[in-house]
Amino acid sequence: MKKITIFYWVLTSLICFMMTGSAIPNIMSDAMSVQGMHVELGYPKYFIPFIGWAKLLGVIALLLPIVPPRLKEWAYAGLAFDLTGALFSIASIGKPDWPFLFIPLALLAGSYFLYHKRRAMKQDAVSMSKRQLAVSAA
Repeated sequence: MKKITIFYWVLTSLICFMMTGSAIPNIMSDAMSVQGMHVELGYPKYFIPFIGWAKLLGVIALLLPIVPPRLKEWAYAGLAFDLTGALFSIASIGKPDWPFLFIPLALLAGSYFLYHKRRAMKQDAVSMSKRQLAVSAA
């Protein structure tokens, strides 16, 4: 359980760091974000801060331990949609750096897999302790 938790937090921290690093310039609509998303990819300018806030909210949902599981699932899905859309958008304009987007996608997939593995192990531990309490009470 401890190894899984450590790997989960390493992968989750890395993907959250990367997504925050791309969300903040989007939120601020800095020149590089406008150049990349509006000029090169053709997205409207109002979309840039919107996608930045969406990424930042997804990161917060992944990092907070008190977030309900359904909301975490939506956060994982939203970040996956963002990364997949970025991969497709960048590849379709012919930029050569699109393969690098597989790195954050792999980190996100690993974090998602370990999130479910951790959650299942916690539920198993809780059900086992409930059974032990029931046996000791009888």
